[in-house]
Amino acid sequence: MNDTPGWASPGSAPSDGQQPGASGAQTPEQPSDRSGTDQPQPSGKWSQEQPPPGQWTAPQPPQGPGQAPPPPPPGPGWGARPPAAPGGHGGAGGWGAPQPGFGGHGSWGGAWGPPPAAKPGVIPLRPLGVGEILDGAVSTMRTYWRTVLGISLTVAVVTETVVILLQGLVLNDTTDADTLKNPSASLSEVSRALGDTLLGSAAVLVFVLLGTIVATALLTAVTSRAVLGRPVTAGEAWRDARPQLARLGGLTILLPLMAMAIVAAGTLPGILIAWSGSTAAGVSLAVLGGLGAGVVALWIMIRFSLASPALMLEKQGIGKAMSRSAKLVRGSWWRVFGIQLLAQIIASIMASIVVLPFTFLAGVFSGDGLGSLFGGSTGSPGWTFLIVSGIGSVIGRMITFPITAGVIVLLYIDQRIRREALDLELARAAGLQGYGSDVPGTTAGG
Repeated sequence: MNDTPGWASPGSAPSDGQQPGASGAQTPEQPSDRSGTDQPQPSGKWSQEQPPPGQWTAPQPPQGPGQAPPPPPPGPGWGARPPAAPGGHGGAGGWGAPQPGFGGHGSWGGAWGPPPAAKPGVIPLRPLGVGEILDGAVSTMRTYWRTVLGISLTVAVVTETVVILLQGLVLNDTTDADTLKNPSASLSEVSRALGDTLLGSAAVLVFVLLGTIVATALLTAVTSRAVLGRPVTAGEAWRDARPQLARLGGLTILLPLMAMAIVAAGTLPGILIAWSGSTAAGVSLAVLGGLGAGVVALWIMIRFSLASPALMLEKQGIGKAMSRSAKLVRGSWWRVFGIQLLAQIIASIMASIVVLPFTFLAGVFSGDGLGSLFGGSTGSPGWTFLIVSGIGSVIGRMITFPITAGVIVLLYIDQRIRREALDLELARAAGLQGYGSDVPGTTAGG
């Protein structure tokens, strides 16, 4: 198996026939009864006549009246280690010293339990919690900030520049706005103005969508390497993501179209009834149908929400990627929905903190003052307003792109660890030989 972002192909087997632990890596020392020669010998200061093992008890202090007797000492077996004694069993190499695999640093810890998972990159190789997924996305941005912020800034600047030029040169005609506000305008004039407005909005949406597709593809490549602890340059991320860009674009457009088609199908009966004459009944039916269809559309969108990383990392087609996403989300819909909703809320709050001050400044510095902020301006926004507010949008996208893309990728990896033991594949890709088989009692995939 190679160590490129395509490591996550479903059902992949270890490359070159290697088996876990075959590299000769040292394994943690196993517990033993320390009988015979393995047991530390008493020093010369001890008496030659020792009591039989397991029968020695520490001297007890005299008990006063009314005092409860102390608890019995722990028996000879699994239990707390006795305190260290100079030159005795508590010295180096005895039971008082930290044993590999049983307490001490880098082992099972002070309490009995599974060993800590390896963490070659931004996440530990085990099933992740909500906080660990969010922290992994932020850690990727913080650790590889040059690459991550460079990609996000470049995409945001290009996208926002095109949007500003469209709004300032193409969509600055006030005729359509005046027509829509004119109550005496004819139906043809209103239809033409509405069509022009929708066409301009669609053009802006297309460019924003294209920027999102490119940013998602490149940041997916960066995050997949960050999980392995391997940095990647923007050029390497582009070379790895470029073959899949067309498919990712098709997937990104297909999913919203599916949701829109479902909502339209739900509201269509009510609209038809309203046109036939029963306005009240038609509107009620359209609202209920739209709500029901919206729930179905949301379920579909979450079910296929992991198709993007599956398409990029497994090098799959659109249909196969959607099938993989449906398989991974099955039985975990609410968890996947909750994590993505939380990530979107956090990203929206962070973007608002940045964008709103720039929008306020844009309204102050533009010729219309604050009127453009509250719809008081009758004309189209000027260049000052577009440029200043555009700077805020660039900074907001630069911050939110890595968070939303990183959470989706890490959520995809987490679901594969839970269902397909992807942690073993990741460990081998990261060069951790024998991971998952050198410590007894561990299970693959958590």
